Amino acid sequence: MANVTKIVFIGAGSAAFGLSLFQDLFSSSELAGSTLTLVDTNPDALVRMAALADVLNRRGNAGLVIETATDRKAALEGAGFVLCAVAVDRNRLWRLDFEVPRKHGVRHTLGENGGPGGLFFTLRTLPLIVDIARDVEAICPDALFINLSNPESRIVLGLSRCTGVRALGLCHGIFLARWFVCQILGMPEKEVDVWGAGLNHFQWLTAIRERATGRDLYPLLREREALHDPAFTPLTRRLFRAFGLWVTCSDDHVGEYLPYGWEGGEHGFDFENDERGRVILKDLMDGVIDGSKPIPDDWTGPSWGERAVAVIEGMLHNRKRFIESGIVVNRGVVPGLPDELAVEVPLVADAAGVHPVALGRLPDGVLRLLSVQAGVQQMAVEAALRGSRELALQALLIDPVITSTDAAVAILDELWEVNRPYIRPCL
Repeated sequence: MANVTKIVFIGAGSAAFGLSLFQDLFSSSELAGSTLTLVDTNPDALVRMAALADVLNRRGNAGLVIETATDRKAALEGAGFVLCAVAVDRNRLWRLDFEVPRKHGVRHTLGENGGPGGLFFTLRTLPLIVDIARDVEAICPDALFINLSNPESRIVLGLSRCTGVRALGLCHGIFLARWFVCQILGMPEKEVDVWGAGLNHFQWLTAIRERATGRDLYPLLREREALHDPAFTPLTRRLFRAFGLWVTCSDDHVGEYLPYGWEGGEHGFDFENDERGRVILKDLMDGVIDGSKPIPDDWTGPSWGERAVAVIEGMLHNRKRFIESGIVVNRGVVPGLPDELAVEVPLVADAAGVHPVALGRLPDGVLRLLSVQAGVQQMAVEAALRGSRELALQALLIDPVITSTDAAVAILDELWEVNRPYIRPCL
């Protein structure tokens, strides 16, 4: 691959993912001369993000050529990397994904990656992303498709089932887990390395080490966790005590996969605060664009988020760049889980592609817990790819979060109708 490339960002109007990506792109000098093509169907959001990209590109002397497009097929011509951060009517439907199951007596949390919410996120999102991936396969077949959309594990699994695109999922969950661990250890995050394997938002840290010395920090974590404030991330800590490893990435995300997950906090996403935050962020962006507000310091350095730019740099310059965590098809990387499952493990990126790093066999109890969710994810993906209501009901009935057949049927009846416009066969 040449030392310049074309990066196409589909869903670039997303302020959260867009800003995080911009921080990484425009604090790097390794992509100078490459083209960044921003794609979105919302012209207002696209104009704002393109203007912000231009400001940050000049401020960081990153040397990228910035383009915009509303036609993704035209944008994909000549792409070396395609980033995808899309959602279908995100907040309105996500709120229903949480509220409808609760109305029918299901105690759960968040409703995005697991439980009934995870199923309907999959049913409506996977067909859209399959369409995008098939365009990539037809127009720029050698490009790496980097998915940033949830539910990550199910999207990557679904793409592997019905496309030949080279797909990688990226998530910042392992860094969030490190933050929780460091609060208990009383150590700065920059001094701690973590290694994990498992499923997205259900990774288990196989090693926690002091970066400078390589010292195993698990003994210290066990010692300090026993004395730490019991109200701090209680579900994760109960699992830690029971299974011996720390699980990513937070109580609400882990809780999506467990029938007792609500013990870490029975709540959905904070939509009201999210909307307020979006208004504030857009106002700040507009001020930065017109020069009336200074660029915040934390916008001009590498982000805390997904490592897409590190992957691109490693492949583009053959640097063998280590990536702490990514979602790939298993193929034996996590022994004991199905080969066709999408798992989250460390990676190395270089000119030959993305190479998963195997961390060995997880403890038996952890594997059995993951295996339950593996079956749920496989069935949910099959339901989405076939557009099958019958398989969707089966996916609900094998999900441990569902505790009543009556509830499963009622949830399916209500949420299937809401999501019907987006559900369609992909196989």
